[in-house]
Amino acid sequence: MRFEVLILGNSSATPIFERHPTAQIINFNEQYFLIDCGEGTQMQMHRYGVKSNKISHIFISHLHGDHYLGLIGLLSSMNLHGRTADLHLYGPSVLIDIINLQLKYSDARLQYNLIFQPTNPDQEEVLYRSEKLTVRSFPLKHRVPTTGFRFDEGPRSASLIREKIEKLNIPKVFFGMLKRGIDCVDVDGTVYKAAELTKPAPASRSYAYCSDTRAFEKYVDSIRGVDLLYHESTFLHELVDRAEETCHSTCKEAGMVARQVEAKKLLLGHYSARYKDLTPLLEEAQLEFVNTELSFEGKWYKV
Repeated sequence: MRFEVLILGNSSATPIFERHPTAQIINFNEQYFLIDCGEGTQMQMHRYGVKSNKISHIFISHLHGDHYLGLIGLLSSMNLHGRTADLHLYGPSVLIDIINLQLKYSDARLQYNLIFQPTNPDQEEVLYRSEKLTVRSFPLKHRVPTTGFRFDEGPRSASLIREKIEKLNIPKVFFGMLKRGIDCVDVDGTVYKAAELTKPAPASRSYAYCSDTRAFEKYVDSIRGVDLLYHESTFLHELVDRAEETCHSTCKEAGMVARQVEAKKLLLGHYSARYKDLTPLLEEAQLEFVNTELSFEGKWYKV
């Protein structure tokens, strides 16, 4: 089952050095989720082969332009392309007012249902839940109300031991039950033991998205133990005073957070326009947390 993150944009306030404002796609078993929608997101989607009609849910972290100014254009293009499927949108409560105002003055009428759910910038909450995936929001510390998002995979199924299945010629109708740990009885009375015919289920996976924020204690429990942590790393630590002033994080702080929450991997992003060469940012974070990577636009990262 696929669980991957595609970076569409990883710049901070302005696009520069071929880096674009924040946006990323989550592919969970071919169900697509969009996190943030900065200017140029549509073009990045076209560039990297993401079809907008595959997106079912959009999550907006906060209302700074580099995180949502591409949204109304995307919603409008979906309409022009004949979308009819429901679209779920999550974000700050006033986001729907902004959208409705723009639609009103452009005399635009969406031909699909836009289902809006406001996020809570003060406490963690579940936004979406299915049998296979749960998405939560949690408070971040920025200059305007901001939330991060965490994607948690549900319990995974065991895998069949193919050699044994084929040797016993077990009917396919039993495969699903065996994977769920249920013993099966054939019409002739033969009992197939799930424990003997399956390998243990792999561990469930998780992804957390933190941008924009100061590194602080309140969100630590919300991201503890994630497999992949995307954390903003706007500045080198020599500019920590600037980071505090603007409510952003340094690369060193991102590494410290990853180590504290015992993440398996850290992915840096939201780079300041002052840095063309990103190597020093990576090196600084790795001094705190070795398993750190730079995010690059157009690259898929496995969770």
